Amino acid sequence: MKPIITVENMRKSDAHEIATRTSGRELMYRASMGIYNSVSWHGKIGIVCGSGNNAGDGYALALILLENGYEPEIILLKEKFSPDGKYYFEKCQSAGISVVLLSEKESLNDYDIIVDCILGTGFVGEAQGEVREAIEKINQGGAYVVSADINSGLNGDTGLTSCAVKSDLTVSIGILKAGHILSQAKDYIGRLVNVDIGIEPLDKAFWLIEKDDCASSFKPRMAFSHKGTYGYATLIGGCLEYSGAIKLANMALGAMRTGAGVIRVASAKSIAGAITPYLLEATFYPLSDENGQIRFNPVEINEALRGARAVAIGMGIGPLSDAYDIIKYILENYKMPVVIDADGLNALSRADKDILKKTECSVILTPHPAEFSRLCGVSIGEIMQNPTKYALEFAKEYGVILLLKGTATIITDGDELYLVNR
Repeated sequence: MKPIITVENMRKSDAHEIATRTSGRELMYRASMGIYNSVSWHGKIGIVCGSGNNAGDGYALALILLENGYEPEIILLKEKFSPDGKYYFEKCQSAGISVVLLSEKESLNDYDIIVDCILGTGFVGEAQGEVREAIEKINQGGAYVVSADINSGLNGDTGLTSCAVKSDLTVSIGILKAGHILSQAKDYIGRLVNVDIGIEPLDKAFWLIEKDDCASSFKPRMAFSHKGTYGYATLIGGCLEYSGAIKLANMALGAMRTGAGVIRVASAKSIAGAITPYLLEATFYPLSDENGQIRFNPVEINEALRGARAVAIGMGIGPLSDAYDIIKYILENYKMPVVIDADGLNALSRADKDILKKTECSVILTPHPAEFSRLCGVSIGEIMQNPTKYALEFAKEYGVILLLKGTATIITDGDELYLVNR
């Protein structure tokens, strides 16, 4: 797993490192060396610089490129510098590195590689003026684009933007930020690498789950075993209007691929003909229904869950079903992992969510942003501006594991938070 932190955590961690161990100039040099080592340099190189420390990384990079036989050109938005940035800029001037103003360049089409050092991870809002002009010229230029730390215009916490540099490579500095992974980040970042420059996070980090982190969860099957050895899982869902959802839940074989021995699909009796032809690896249990909507019958629910070690409910179950009554019954009478999805979540949002706090089941909720908005009473826009915060708070308050779907999936129990970047 790789650590991921917020912009504020990075700011505090960076300031602490400078105050206690390493100068800002040294960190800037390490960052620029990390960028240099991450790229196969060639041709004409332009480094587009703003006015903050992100620009300082660009000036230090220009010096390293010059020392290694390249002739970079610095493209300034304006003659404004951070203290450490000014130090490296003056060294660039002394070394004779070419400096031009962006306003003097009609386009950036004559460069083979463009390095984006305009804005850092602390940027919020919307790129405007000369910053927007620079971003647009980079995106229209056709060069191989390298973004230093984060793509200019991309929010470092949310991954949201209305105008940002589209990079071929983004070199994150120090520690990955949430904005490298969430929301629109994938649409702007071609390839992402991180460069460690010796900064340790002061506050608790999130974690990016990688393929190898999951391998230990998949135990090898014993030769002397059978399907019952590995347990039953039950899927409850489907209705006349949405029979496809429960079919997809079954056909994906997720429960079987992750270890279950037998899958039982429990759905409305009247739509059995639409579902059973697709049950190649599962069994079917019919539930009483009315006009294709499942009705709560505790005897049937007990039978559907007989021998089950886990249950998932809600996929296509429909807004007119007795989903809430079924969920409440399971949470009050069983002790097993319960995954609640789709209309199961919507049923919870319309009723008493406090049943989640009183159960001995391990509850996993799997909302997309609109479902989560209904659950927590916060607008989708507000959630997208701070998804990790709302996910952590909800999971902690209700004692659940929350899996918030998105471009990257957020998983949290209210204490630890993980991101899955698919």
